[in-house]
Amino acid sequence: MNAQTKINYPQTKKIDHVDTYFGEQINDVYRWLEDDRSAATEAWVKAQNVVTYNYLEQIPYRDQLKKRMEQLWNYEKISAPFKEGDFTYYFKNNGLQNQSVLYRKDKNGKEEIFLDPNTFSKDGTTSLGGLNFSKDGSLIAYSISEGGSDWRKVIILDAKSNKIIGDTIIDVKFSGVSWYKNEGFYYSSYDKPEGSELSAKTDQHKLYYHKLNTPQKLDKLIFGDDIKRRYVGGGVSEDGNYLFITAANSTSGNELYYKDLSKPDSKIVTLIDNYENDNNVLDNKGSKIYLVTDFKAPNKRIVTFDLANSSKENWKDCIAETENVLSPNTGGGYIFASYMKDAVSFIKQYDYNGKLVRDIKLPGIGTAGGFGGKEKENTLYFAFTNYVTPGTTYSFDAKTGKSKVYEKPKVDFKSEEYESKQVFYTSKDGTKVPMIITYKKGTVLNGQNPTILYAYGGFNISLTPAFSIANAVWLENGGIYAVANLRGGGEYGKKWHEAGTKLNKQNVFDDFIAAADYLIKEKYTSSDYLAIKGGSNGGLLVGAVMTQRPDLIKVALPAVGVLDMLRYHTFTAGAGWGYDYGTADETKEMFTYLKGYSPVHNVKAGTKYPATMVTTGDHDDRVVPAHSFKFAAELQAKQAGPNPVLIRIDVNAGHGAGKSVAATIQENVDMQVFTLYNMGIKTIK
Repeated sequence: MNAQTKINYPQTKKIDHVDTYFGEQINDVYRWLEDDRSAATEAWVKAQNVVTYNYLEQIPYRDQLKKRMEQLWNYEKISAPFKEGDFTYYFKNNGLQNQSVLYRKDKNGKEEIFLDPNTFSKDGTTSLGGLNFSKDGSLIAYSISEGGSDWRKVIILDAKSNKIIGDTIIDVKFSGVSWYKNEGFYYSSYDKPEGSELSAKTDQHKLYYHKLNTPQKLDKLIFGDDIKRRYVGGGVSEDGNYLFITAANSTSGNELYYKDLSKPDSKIVTLIDNYENDNNVLDNKGSKIYLVTDFKAPNKRIVTFDLANSSKENWKDCIAETENVLSPNTGGGYIFASYMKDAVSFIKQYDYNGKLVRDIKLPGIGTAGGFGGKEKENTLYFAFTNYVTPGTTYSFDAKTGKSKVYEKPKVDFKSEEYESKQVFYTSKDGTKVPMIITYKKGTVLNGQNPTILYAYGGFNISLTPAFSIANAVWLENGGIYAVANLRGGGEYGKKWHEAGTKLNKQNVFDDFIAAADYLIKEKYTSSDYLAIKGGSNGGLLVGAVMTQRPDLIKVALPAVGVLDMLRYHTFTAGAGWGYDYGTADETKEMFTYLKGYSPVHNVKAGTKYPATMVTTGDHDDRVVPAHSFKFAAELQAKQAGPNPVLIRIDVNAGHGAGKSVAATIQENVDMQVFTLYNMGIKTIK
């Protein structure tokens, strides 16, 4: 069997189902695949996986590549430590453990395993979702995700004895846990939907308070019962005096409220009553609030005000807006302003009066993150990485500004043999877009290098340089890895984000196409050796570009993608993405625009599409797998060329978070061997 041997795909039945939008009828022949609980959908998933795995298993170097990836992955990984109560905690993975284990040391340095998520389930599909300590460190609330779902259970432990206390809290979603003293905690959730909990719409988020040692049914509803809001969160200030509540209807812009916890029966007070800006409380000193906002500051700034005089005319700049995007943290009694310049980090340390203490010297050009901690802690930690440097943890003295290596991973990868180069290319409308290209030193630019072009382009999310074992294996095999920082992301602030939203969304696809054109023009690769890859909103990107320019690329790898743009907002929390996408219901113009690029609706019969492997998880309740199912069915039915169209469906897996190491390795192996095989690569190193 070669890469282009004809494949007998499972027959996907078509039904008569018509939706009408503004007088236009749209056939949805695969609507039945949206029913994730039906026997027919389950049978279709099984049949597709048989075809996909039969294909993957005949690729001669699949086992060889897996062996190398496991070898490279198999190194000890230790997180930065954090002090809680009488113990110092840290996560450790001995190399190939499916989930990292939480260890702790007492004051005498005695180490013990505190929480081992590998014991949560036999197959590694139940993962640790979050971990929150009470202020004195004596109580812990940790959440678990089963099968990759966004729905969580919260379990409460006594830190000293490691014994479970009280009820397990169920049906928690898109929520942190914030303790109030040692009495209880705040959390958020939706009412359990009617129908499938993995795909039915959830659009009224509510904030609750759980009092320790009482049943969950007695939990007090704090906020969110008056009007529908899709995202509600609550956090208690470090001094324990205030509860700050954020409320939003989309992934951009939020209201802000507070409640004075020092006064019994105090009312919830409105600080910001609209969704026009992003507003988040960074910290407080008594009633003086430090707020991160993009109000009159698209790149964000930190303002201060007193709760007694909180109107915007009383806001004072603590750290003013600059030409670069701000993302701050606090620790050791200081504010750490993390900035991005062309997707690369630089950090400034300020005191609470907004006075610059120092520019922090970083180990190189890349991504730095961390510097968070409690006010009284002097030693903080940060991690540094880039595309050729494995993530290294540094300790940082907040008073002197000195840092030193705390934990350097021992990875069997020769970083010094590889290089990353940042280029700026021109998109269709003349916009300059940055891209970082990573490859082995001495690579000959002859247009024949297997290349993966990766991007995201949405939701104000920035792609910054980071090391990945999977990418390291790709580089070792002579591959080039390119990451383009498209519009729609957050690399250059609000304007950059909004230039890739709603009726500007085509800019994102044009930026990606221009990145591919650049790589081909500069002879890094050619259309026969180019793969495009992206996940979630990036899966939409891949789906849109491969349907608009099927001639441009050899391989397409859309992962957990948003692919049916007319119906995405009808599933789970999808309606909250309307800020970026718009919805097909709002205006005829928006419907027409969405239909014009929606991947499911733009697969054309008689077109030769690239070799495609769609990937998803059957428990994905963020971007429901029906998107991927319908897209794969359309492609299989209409593919006119010899390239394979496969869908690889992880069973008992969700949108990606908490996926076991074994499942992650196998998925990465399968994407890489599928890509190389379809580029005609016969052997690997």
